[in-house]
Amino acid sequence: MAQNLFQASFGILFFIVFCWVISENRKNVHSFQVIIGLMVQFAFAAVIMHVPFVQKFFKWIANGVMALKDATMEGTKFVFGFIGGGDLPFESTGNTFVFAFQALPMIIVVSALSMLLFHWRILPLMVRGISWLMRKSMGIGGGLGVCSAAQVFLGQTEAPLLVRPYLKDMNRSEIFSIMCMGFATTSATIMGLYALVLEQTVPNSMVHILTASIISVPAALTLSRIVVPNTQDRTSGKLHSPYEFSGSMDAISKGTTDGIRLFINVLAMLIVFVALVTLVNMILGNLPYFNNEPITLQRMLGAVMAPVTWLMGVPWKDALSAGSLLGIKTILNEFYAFTELAKITDAQMSVHSRIIMTYALCGFANISSVGIMIGGFGSIVPEQRNEIISLSFKALIVGTLSSCLSGTVVGILWWFG
Repeated sequence: MAQNLFQASFGILFFIVFCWVISENRKNVHSFQVIIGLMVQFAFAAVIMHVPFVQKFFKWIANGVMALKDATMEGTKFVFGFIGGGDLPFESTGNTFVFAFQALPMIIVVSALSMLLFHWRILPLMVRGISWLMRKSMGIGGGLGVCSAAQVFLGQTEAPLLVRPYLKDMNRSEIFSIMCMGFATTSATIMGLYALVLEQTVPNSMVHILTASIISVPAALTLSRIVVPNTQDRTSGKLHSPYEFSGSMDAISKGTTDGIRLFINVLAMLIVFVALVTLVNMILGNLPYFNNEPITLQRMLGAVMAPVTWLMGVPWKDALSAGSLLGIKTILNEFYAFTELAKITDAQMSVHSRIIMTYALCGFANISSVGIMIGGFGSIVPEQRNEIISLSFKALIVGTLSSCLSGTVVGILWWFG
């Protein structure tokens, strides 16, 4: 245990020092802000993981998501029959789970429900509460505070919409922080899907996924303000609703339409990325074997990223497998990495390492998201497009490190559970 704690503590120091080395203005990095940011992240994680009534609340949310999964299954059974989870018209001893028709449709249901909660003012109320907490604890402006709260629930291009009128006046540091938070977090629309994929591999997977999206916000704010320190006045701002609904049914309808687009997008990406990985491995298979095993993309990525996962507190015996997951997430996407994590057994990786990697993978920090960030965020605030382009790859690095920092923090607290 002592070795793991030292290892992870050294990792936290390394991530901070690395961000300082690539900082645009090292002289204006405020060590007090860094310490406060780390304290906030540790406090959020500790409260969620170790305070009994908070644990019960998060488990209640997790149970709600699982109930939502069962309700979605009733819909897929009705529409798709046995391929959607209904009774088989024949006897079978094999696996009858069809991912596209039994898991992915949850995206559509959650998207519709999210829009309904927004129309009922429940989601905006939660955003305001978290925004106030972030502004008071992290010392950020109102606009950035609202955006940081929204990142817990919304995606990298949806969250900035809530402060759209203020974006054009934000300084370079604030824009960079928004970008980093977008890469470091995920969205409520697909949290349940991640949890569904991991439910047999990671205990209380939904609690961990939700916790990851919360604690990665202060991590991204802390590291982003090291790389691009704020030397100007903070931008004020308040919640601005980007959605207008005529009623509850209109909210459900628009949420369903958005969910269908995301459903098709995820489905297509999975087909393409699995095919591309397989194709690359076929090509690499023509090379001479290394250690009596064929060279694969996963093994190559594992070798490159293994030191990073070791710094997060993952034992070296698990580091190659963990590094492969982190590499897949960065080069391809987090969803494919989660599907690979779901295949890992107790013999291949410890529960502690799997929990750390759940946090490290839970974010949109990948190469394809850079294009989404530039295209989506850039179209929301064209006045800042040049800044967004110039900061995009730095934001990708910081977003990745923020998720890794979250995994490191949780890995430390896990030993005290």
